[in-house]
Amino acid sequence: MQTELMNNRRAKNKHAKSAITVCIIITLVFFAIFTARLVDWQLIHGSEYKRLASQSTGYTVKTDATRGEILDRNGNGLVVNTTHYKIVIDKLYADENSLDSNLLALIRLTEAAGSGWEDTLPIEYSQGNFSFKKDMEDEISSLLSEEFLGLDKNISAENCFAELVKRYKISEDYSLAEQRNLVSVHYNMELEGYSNSTPYIFAKNISRTAAGAVSENTQGVSGIDVQTYLVRVAQDAELAPHILGALGSMTDEEYERLSSENSSYTLSDKVGKFGIEQAYESQLKGEGGTKIIQRNSDGTIVDTVETVDAKPGNTVYLTLDSKLQKTAVKSLAENIRAARARGKSEKEANGGSGYGEDCETGAVVMLSVKDFSVLAAASYPTYDLNKYSNYGSYYVKLAEDKNSPMYNRISVGSFACGSVFKPCVAGAALEEKIIKSDTEIYCKQKYDYYPSNVVNCMHYHGSENVTGAILRSCNYFFAETGRRLGIESMYLYAEKFGLGEYTGIEIEESKGTLAGRDSTSWMPGNTVQAAIGQSDNAFTPIQLATYAATLANNGTRLKTHLVSKITDYERTKTLEDFSTPTMVDSCGISQENLRLVQKAMLEVTQSEDGTAYSMFGDYKVKVAAKTGTAENAGSDHTTFICYAPFDKPEVAVAVVLEHGAKGRYSMQVAKDLLDRYFEF
Repeated sequence: MQTELMNNRRAKNKHAKSAITVCIIITLVFFAIFTARLVDWQLIHGSEYKRLASQSTGYTVKTDATRGEILDRNGNGLVVNTTHYKIVIDKLYADENSLDSNLLALIRLTEAAGSGWEDTLPIEYSQGNFSFKKDMEDEISSLLSEEFLGLDKNISAENCFAELVKRYKISEDYSLAEQRNLVSVHYNMELEGYSNSTPYIFAKNISRTAAGAVSENTQGVSGIDVQTYLVRVAQDAELAPHILGALGSMTDEEYERLSSENSSYTLSDKVGKFGIEQAYESQLKGEGGTKIIQRNSDGTIVDTVETVDAKPGNTVYLTLDSKLQKTAVKSLAENIRAARARGKSEKEANGGSGYGEDCETGAVVMLSVKDFSVLAAASYPTYDLNKYSNYGSYYVKLAEDKNSPMYNRISVGSFACGSVFKPCVAGAALEEKIIKSDTEIYCKQKYDYYPSNVVNCMHYHGSENVTGAILRSCNYFFAETGRRLGIESMYLYAEKFGLGEYTGIEIEESKGTLAGRDSTSWMPGNTVQAAIGQSDNAFTPIQLATYAATLANNGTRLKTHLVSKITDYERTKTLEDFSTPTMVDSCGISQENLRLVQKAMLEVTQSEDGTAYSMFGDYKVKVAAKTGTAENAGSDHTTFICYAPFDKPEVAVAVVLEHGAKGRYSMQVAKDLLDRYFEF
């Protein structure tokens, strides 16, 4: 038995030694092959490989990034990329010996086709004379500076031009006009960093005719190419500039922040500066590609390798409905003009002021009650987003406009709200048992419980309960109710309705001001002013629309939002979906008490005494509403909130007309939107 064990052990040892021997042999063979290749590369063919390497050079070229598009809820383009033509000169392929003659040919072709080329030289030539161009002082100063030509600032245009001819080695065989054009191209090439890795754009946004002419006449000419490129434009430039936003050059701070999140950013990139363009910068930003071009010593391209494919940005779908948005923009403009015209007429007839003659601005928002998505949101005055994006004279004009058209009144502007605040106060007082449905307060028009804070009612109403006080908008009733309720309870309920709170909308928004909570000082008498929507109360139109939608949604406040979904650039794959509503808060008012407030708001439009009966008394669907007038310097602001249909609410609307004076115009804006929504 012991002998057998010894024999087995010897067999195993022999097998192990054989395996080790095989491994050693394989390793030696591998190193032998590797050594042979090194000998071949470095000793036998080393000089040849070294010569080939020295004769070729690799250039890394970046390809453009495509930014994602912005669409409305139905897929209609709001901000899209449109195809244009450009003429590109690529130094890697161009024949430098014939470059100038080719440039002159390009100039003739583009000008004959009615298209321009990039002519930025601040020197012009006419009838044998050179002169510096007017209104180009900065460009001339830069041209003569130590960093460029280093010439005396008093040098003549002719002598300056002569220096440029030398700098760019322009042949004197060309005419002076031709020399001037060639200098201009070379000058701009230098400014734009024309090099092996940076092609030069000779002309952009050329016509289809010019593109065809250049393509036909430059066949076989290396280095000159007609290419398509994308230009980002707003399809309807004045439709929603405050929401969509615009692109602009990056600041150092933006670059530091964005590049830490995405290393593909460069300082020359354009980024979203406000609106959706800024809020969804990371989704919309595309990433450019990279290719390496290998060129040998005689300039021949020997290889092109795409090392990184370009990746377009994603497509962002908004909740906006373009047809509703168009109605909002149009109606807002028309009714502001109408309010101002009537105000001027009444001022001429009666003297004094405060008739609405100063009505110049306003905003309107429509929300879906189902999910608090923004169906329409307009700020007036509006402006042309495409012209704005050029940051030229049009931008300066906007900046100097006294009505501040660039100001986003939808979500940033805060305005005194007036009597639209009363449904909140009524609900709070009912819930806190300060009043009951049949509690009556006698209105004698002038509420003077606090002599320093007298509240005037528009009419002498006599005894009013909460329903009558809402439908007739009795200031006296709510001043007394507010005094009994107290400011702390008042603003706690207002917060739950979203007043003085961020709504959650994706673009920049103001929190507004909630009287009492946000006031720097408070006296008991201020409470009666706050109860009728005065005092420090100032809310954004998006907050007022959220408040109206919360009333319509039986007290449940959802997150207000502008973005529906995000897809890939081709719109084939949904990456994120925001269709599921997000609950934010409950107003804290029982359904019984809330229903009482809702019915009172219905009476605002259905009772002959209701403040909105003239506009909605015979409307085709039942509308619950509340009108408001807020005192200001100048004519009063007018506000209006509503939702419809009353029994099964679908939409809620809020309108603010600054210095509108007469409530009919703010009501008309809401009616126009409801007409469009219900297709009446």
